[in-house]
Amino acid sequence: MAWFRNLKQLSSTKASLRFTNPHPFFPSTAPFAFLLSHFSSQASSDAVVARPPGLGPTAEGEKPRVVVLGSGWAGCRLMKGLDTSIYDVVCVSPRNHMVFTPLLASTCVGTLEFRSVAEPIGRIQPSISREPGSYFFLANCTGVNTDEHVVQCETVTDGLNTLEPWRFKLSYDKLIIALGSQPLTFGIHGVKEHAIFLREVYHAQEIRRKLLLNLMLSDVPGISEEEKRRLLHCVVVGGGPTGVEFSGELSDFIIKDVTQRYAHVKDYIQVTLIEANEILSSFDDRLRHYATKQLTKSGVQLVRGIVKDVKPQSIILNDGSEVPYGLLVWSTGVGPSPFVNSLDVPKSPGGRIGIDEWLRVPSVEDVFAIGDCSGFLESTGKQVLPALAQVAERQGKYLAALMNKIGKEGGARAGSGKDLELGAPFVYKHLGSMATIGRYKALVDLRQSKESKGLSMAGFISWFVWRSAYLTRVISWRNRLYVAVNWATTFIFGRDISRI
Repeated sequence: MAWFRNLKQLSSTKASLRFTNPHPFFPSTAPFAFLLSHFSSQASSDAVVARPPGLGPTAEGEKPRVVVLGSGWAGCRLMKGLDTSIYDVVCVSPRNHMVFTPLLASTCVGTLEFRSVAEPIGRIQPSISREPGSYFFLANCTGVNTDEHVVQCETVTDGLNTLEPWRFKLSYDKLIIALGSQPLTFGIHGVKEHAIFLREVYHAQEIRRKLLLNLMLSDVPGISEEEKRRLLHCVVVGGGPTGVEFSGELSDFIIKDVTQRYAHVKDYIQVTLIEANEILSSFDDRLRHYATKQLTKSGVQLVRGIVKDVKPQSIILNDGSEVPYGLLVWSTGVGPSPFVNSLDVPKSPGGRIGIDEWLRVPSVEDVFAIGDCSGFLESTGKQVLPALAQVAERQGKYLAALMNKIGKEGGARAGSGKDLELGAPFVYKHLGSMATIGRYKALVDLRQSKESKGLSMAGFISWFVWRSAYLTRVISWRNRLYVAVNWATTFIFGRDISRI
């Protein structure tokens, strides 16, 4: 079998290239025993010892290694732009794909399928799949030793009956921290236990399953009127673009699909959007008023208040009122992750990793930070940029070009780029904001800031612009085709309501 012989030859070639390392800190091990240990249900002590401790420092004749922590907008745009003839690329992330977050809300109600918004890392940077010195590791970074240029990692496992996670180390020549952020809960009791966030594909899957389950449970004989109303009350906390777009998608789902396919309970379902201040605060005042009017028309109840406590079946607001819910979606902004908080580096206002104008972490050597986890230090005189996809993508693109420049000028090795001229610093120019609000309507605000002048519009044309813009921004042609076909299928046949 020719394909098996080729596979065997490729595997042995890759193992011989990467795991025979004479460096004393990373002793040579048996890669084949390491691979077998993955499939052994009762791993022996010898198999555990045989696991490679990691990737050691790059030797003379090998390409310098760039280690990228994270697979979000910033990290993936960086990997896409890196010149792999100069660098080996190693990505460490707990997920093996990038999520196209602007369309994530559409997957919750079946407008799009989940695979339409997920792009595998191996497609974004093909060298990770085929080059002998480039890898993707499904793991979390647990620590960074900047003196020795080493990161400590721990593998990600799923479920109860799996292998216990093990730790390994990676040496780097350049380290890119692009770990993103985590949802803010403001220390409110019960949020993590009872609310669902909307940042990952599995969040959207959980929302969809919960929504469809509640629809079916409410139709069961013997359910009281009060319990039906609770089960079918969807509460969204947070009036930013994510919360508003999800509310709009949910109202569309109710108007177009629930009324036809769940006619027995259509009068009980309700959507409530809770926001402490104004919804869509970054948008033009005229657009905000338009969004408020359209959401109210669609049946979304807007409530101004602050959540004080979250219980299993209700939330308590600051005025003491209790709001029962069947589905609670939490979208109140983001903040630094515990790992970012644990790093012993100077922080920007807000607790992000402090960076200079060239996206370097100035207190350590050969370390850069991009995306939501980073922010300009006060000494730069620049404001911390908002946690937006376009900021992260622009930073990733800039840093990829900078890394390629450094590599071509001989500064790719660890500690070798100190005296290089880096060129122009990173400058961010805001391209505008967009948000869909349901019923074939959207908002487009192309001003660079709230104070500046520029084009802003709302309505059907804005919705067409919104769809067209995001269809062109989807990373691959494969996913663009998925999205276009999903939109067409939904328009003709309605949303898929299968609970899988």
